Amino acid sequence: MKNVLMIATGGTIASKNEGEGLTPALTSEELLACVPEIADICQVTTVQPFNLDSTNLRPAHWLKIAKIIEERYDDFDGFVITHGTDTMAYTAAALSYLIQNSPKPVVLTGSQKSAYLRDTDARQNLYDAFAFCADDKASGVHIVFDGNVILGTRAKKTRTHSYNAFTSVDFPNIAIMRDGKPFYYIKSEKGEPHFYNKLNDSIFVLKMIPGLKADIFDYLDTSCQALVIESFGSGGLPDYGNGEFFKRLKQFLASGKTAVLTTQVEREGSALDKYEVGRKLLKCGRVLEAHCMTLEATVAKLMWLLSFAKDDEIEKLFYTPVGNDIF
Repeated sequence: MKNVLMIATGGTIASKNEGEGLTPALTSEELLACVPEIADICQVTTVQPFNLDSTNLRPAHWLKIAKIIEERYDDFDGFVITHGTDTMAYTAAALSYLIQNSPKPVVLTGSQKSAYLRDTDARQNLYDAFAFCADDKASGVHIVFDGNVILGTRAKKTRTHSYNAFTSVDFPNIAIMRDGKPFYYIKSEKGEPHFYNKLNDSIFVLKMIPGLKADIFDYLDTSCQALVIESFGSGGLPDYGNGEFFKRLKQFLASGKTAVLTTQVEREGSALDKYEVGRKLLKCGRVLEAHCMTLEATVAKLMWLLSFAKDDEIEKLFYTPVGNDIF
């Protein structure tokens, strides 16, 4: 029987309404007690580094989770992280860069309704997460939710209330759970685990809206080391007849900073060479293109790269696939 470490971090799955709206209140032991059938598939040890609504999680919490896994990696066969849904995709992406090539599974799950309630998706999601984690073929970082097994770098929350909250963007599900067992579509590759313990969160995501003024760079120039431009359609910057956006971006890049272009469109990615507004952007300097990467993976990968890579290494490493994040 596999030994699994459960890392409880809070979220809806652990919430109660105590007068001011739902807030995490259930302990890791209480969560586990909601699904006694888990004892039939694996032995579980629990830890609870924090108990927070995932809206309040930030890179320091991702590093804390990764550190727990690294420190106890040799003691367990796999790891299940219970987590709020709102930022779960960001955490899954971050852990995909902090814990690479893991032959042991690192599984995130949560729910749209609290495990404390009678009618909830929490119990099934918990059971499925442990069942996947205990499977001999499982490895790497994944989200298990509503019967879907999604690669950590490809997950996005696409529904706020429905049980099928997460979607694998531009990539197939790794597996689905059927009667408590994974049915695989794609085999995970196993290797030697490589842990990282730093992130640089000096990043700003600029979501373009019609009419946005280029003087936003007055703030960006002094406040971040890297910029993710979430543009329209295939990608580009508006001209508005004065070329101010292109001028300010050139200045931003000339100061040694990094810019990545992604798209607000959920699927099929960017293509900067398609339209004039994209080709003009490419002439501003070293603008990286996220292509089919999710925003969550783009942000997490930049934080990871900025923490150790030299300026002349960032472009090469950004385009080097990690966990099928880019292709």
